[in-house]
Amino acid sequence: MTRLVIVGGGHAAAQLAASLAEKQFPGSIVLVSDEPEIPYHRPPLSKTLIKDPEAPLPELRGASFYEQAGITLRLGTRALSIDRAGKRLRLSSAAGQEDLAYDHLVLATGACVRELPQAPVGTPGVHYLRTYAQARALRDALPGARRVVVLGGGFIGLEIAATARHLGKEVTVFESMPRLLTRSVSPEISSFLLETHRAAGVDIRLGSSVDGLEMAQGRAVGVVSGGAAVPADIVIAGIGATPNVDLARDAGLACDNGIVVDATLSTEDPAISAIGDCTSFPHPAWPQPLRLESVQNANDQARTLAARLCGDPQPYTAVPWFWSDQGEARLQITGLWRPGYQSVVRPAARGTGFSVLHFDGDALRAIESVNSPVDQMTARKLMQAGLSPAKGTAADPAVPLKA
Repeated sequence: MTRLVIVGGGHAAAQLAASLAEKQFPGSIVLVSDEPEIPYHRPPLSKTLIKDPEAPLPELRGASFYEQAGITLRLGTRALSIDRAGKRLRLSSAAGQEDLAYDHLVLATGACVRELPQAPVGTPGVHYLRTYAQARALRDALPGARRVVVLGGGFIGLEIAATARHLGKEVTVFESMPRLLTRSVSPEISSFLLETHRAAGVDIRLGSSVDGLEMAQGRAVGVVSGGAAVPADIVIAGIGATPNVDLARDAGLACDNGIVVDATLSTEDPAISAIGDCTSFPHPAWPQPLRLESVQNANDQARTLAARLCGDPQPYTAVPWFWSDQGEARLQITGLWRPGYQSVVRPAARGTGFSVLHFDGDALRAIESVNSPVDQMTARKLMQAGLSPAKGTAADPAVPLKA
């Protein structure tokens, strides 16, 4: 019987296992994760999980699903190395080390937090957020904190800032770039988010690099920026993530800002595929290889790979989409914005929401929506069908978005 081994415990790994089971994959499936928890939703970590002491583990699927589907879970087990010639995976767990044979190996190893040089993971007073354990640690620390400093004005940093402010904390955000989310969203959305968080009482300092941490008895008690110290009871580092590629690189697989895969999500080794946050992949809508950190990309790549492994190979061409809850504002994005696009601002037909549509000529390349789900979903369906709404009337909420 064919044995397929999945390394990873995030959205991509869990969705691949589920999709293979749904398609009745003719072989055994083993999922190996170094986390002790069953695969779980990641987005709640920066929102409900860190503010609700009673919030349970947000499981993607219960243990009974894996049991009934015949999927073997190897939790709390780290993949150490790959023997490509022998098709064996070296594992380490509390029980010791062992080799696990595979016929096909899928790397869904995700990404890990980028650490501060002065404060690696585990430094007292400094928190990172990528795993359930890290979310619990932050949740336990927040009640005793009054002053919270967030390093990084990205999606996660801003979500944490909004949550901490909701809990009544004094929150300061340091962002080294001249605007928020410089590489991810348009200037229009950056400005909106800046105004939203400042209106909620968050002190956001743009163009402010952090020189270092102020330490006392081995614990971070503040940050130093521009020669001045800003005291903090908690420092949260949200300075980005790096793909987990060590396992692949050590096995001789090509890695370049992620594990390099082709349009069918295969590595250069036909017996090894890769999906999710750890991959660098080609996409017809982008001139360079992409690496995306999103639930949609993880799930859609998993479904695409499951189809290939069950005999229906197709290139991965899914239109990227994202979402982020920023206080009371829900930001939804379809497509990928880049400088040079012509932007059209469209108020929502009802309420105070709006969308920013980005055109390349007459082609819609991206839409960013704030509390405007109808326009967002309409545009998303058009883009998924390879269509674009009329640019000339896109700013008029009285005119429906249609091709």
